[in-house]
Amino acid sequence: MTDNVFSRTGGWLLYVAILGALAVSLPREFIVPGGAHFILLIGGIGLWRYSVGIIHFVRGMYFLHVAYPRLRAKARSLGDEAAPSHVYLMVTSFRIDAETTAKVYASIIREAVECGWPTTVVASIVELSDEMLMRAIWRRLDPPERVQLRLVRIPGTGKRDGLAYGFRAISRDVPDDDAVVAVVDGDTVLNPGVVRGTAPYFRLMPNVGALTTNEFCEVHGSYLMSEWHKLRFAQRHINMCSMGLARRVLTLTGRMSVFRASVITRPEFIGDVEYDSLKHWRLGQFRFLTGDDKSSWFSMMRLGYDTFYVPDASIHTVEHPPDPSFIRSARQLMFRWYGNSLRQNTRATKLG
Repeated sequence: MTDNVFSRTGGWLLYVAILGALAVSLPREFIVPGGAHFILLIGGIGLWRYSVGIIHFVRGMYFLHVAYPRLRAKARSLGDEAAPSHVYLMVTSFRIDAETTAKVYASIIREAVECGWPTTVVASIVELSDEMLMRAIWRRLDPPERVQLRLVRIPGTGKRDGLAYGFRAISRDVPDDDAVVAVVDGDTVLNPGVVRGTAPYFRLMPNVGALTTNEFCEVHGSYLMSEWHKLRFAQRHINMCSMGLARRVLTLTGRMSVFRASVITRPEFIGDVEYDSLKHWRLGQFRFLTGDDKSSWFSMMRLGYDTFYVPDASIHTVEHPPDPSFIRSARQLMFRWYGNSLRQNTRATKLG
């Protein structure tokens, strides 16, 4: 533990030293407060940073209050024509506390019943306790015959393998082009109406291969951590609305996204999610463990599909901060979130 602390401290000291060396190497006029070059440098960074935020905000508000209501009205006017032939609700669960797991399973089964369409709940599970919990909730809620349950037992080798096993289980049904698959994380509670609120857009926009939903959070941590998460989710909502305007949402959130079944059953898509890897100039080839939502997004873009955002279809996620300390927890989360994006940027940019 002590060695680990010293290792982390040494890394940060090296980073600060390099940053200081770069600052010292600048000409003096760039680091004198009040100087023209100093104002130009700081002002240029600020102008770039806040202009991007303002552009996203304006685009997001236009989408939320003008463009999206028009699309929603068109989707509703389709009526029964927009109904999918079959709905798959796939959940992956591993080492999540029983209380959260019970809430998640119950919300999925209720949504399968209330959507009114033929539905199959696909549960990719590792532990016997999760299987027993799912069966107990299934018996208690007693869904109708049009709602089926399929349990997929998987090894505890990661979420990517769990997703791949579930996708292959669905592909064995050979779903048609009108079927949809909602991929739900094990700590995500579905709000009522989320399936009916998302499925019609696949019929309305034929080139949309996947869409994602709005998120609200329940944080099991300090008040400060809870407020920080709410701020992050509000920023996410605005950015998603902005990107939804162009039908180029930059991530298919792993907590809950909906896909065309004909896409997620393609071998190349399953391979992209299960075996996605990065070739590093020094470390060589290594597989991704996290960031499956970025892999699914990249695969969707590579296959030529659009992605979309539905702001009024929402879910609740149960957030467990990785560390009791706000600073350490926020740092870990930011490293994970932005690290996944950074690792995808080069190849994503090459798509054009």
